[in-house]
Amino acid sequence: MKKSRLSGDTLFRSINGILLILVATVTLVPFIYVAAVSVSPIEQVMRGGLILWPEKFTWDSYSIIFSNAHFTQALWMTVLITLVGTGTNLVMTVLFAYPLSKTRLKGRRVILFLVLFTMLFSGGMIPSYLVMKWLGLLNSFWSVIMPGAISAFNLIILKNFFQGIPEALEESARIDGCSNIGVLLKIVLPLSMPALATFTLFYSVGHWNQFFQSIIYVTDSNLWPIQVILRQMIIEGSTEDFKAAIANESIQVVPLTIKMAAIIVATVPILCIYPFLQKHFAKGVMLGSVKG
Repeated sequence: MKKSRLSGDTLFRSINGILLILVATVTLVPFIYVAAVSVSPIEQVMRGGLILWPEKFTWDSYSIIFSNAHFTQALWMTVLITLVGTGTNLVMTVLFAYPLSKTRLKGRRVILFLVLFTMLFSGGMIPSYLVMKWLGLLNSFWSVIMPGAISAFNLIILKNFFQGIPEALEESARIDGCSNIGVLLKIVLPLSMPALATFTLFYSVGHWNQFFQSIIYVTDSNLWPIQVILRQMIIEGSTEDFKAAIANESIQVVPLTIKMAAIIVATVPILCIYPFLQKHFAKGVMLGSVKG
């Protein structure tokens, strides 16, 4: 019986491993194709077909997009939006979640109800636009940061995480003379690194990939993030900014390779965050989701 059970477990793990490998392969093939096309010579690209490895590496597409001032401006704007936006999100979420984790807070249930209400209902796009116009944030850097400064879902998870920290630790810090801010900075936040790392990942990926708010609230092309430029290139097929470089006889590229290079540039930087935060990811979400 024991041998049969062991054989069944081994078979299940083998099948499960094979299926996961197949799923991972299917997931990676499009990314490999995009990366291969971006560095492939024009002759290979013009022949069409599935390209998974270039016949000869060429970096002309990357030199073209990085030589374009509009593209590099959008890339730096995305980096700035991600850094400032993520920092704003974390500060405001922590300062909101920590008081809500205290049952002695007056009006706590009402505030929690209002937070949960926003998860189910929203004013819609037009009222949101009118609010942004009334606040004078249209066509500004903050118009893509302030509307989503606090995520209700992340707030609830972080509140639950704070509730799981033993109250005795905070009481001992207060006995030593710490203020509420001191307790938050010296006791609570160091113990909350898994959760903070998780929400840093959530918020940073959201800011890096956002383009809809920029399309609605921003008309100045100098304030557009990289995703808006990428959307114009992929969906609208616009490569007007690169026509002069493409016409250069010394550079042999086609619009397709430029689009693929732009996709890689817009994707790889945010992927670099995952290895640093992955070990905290599952732990941070689970610890904050157990308590109600």
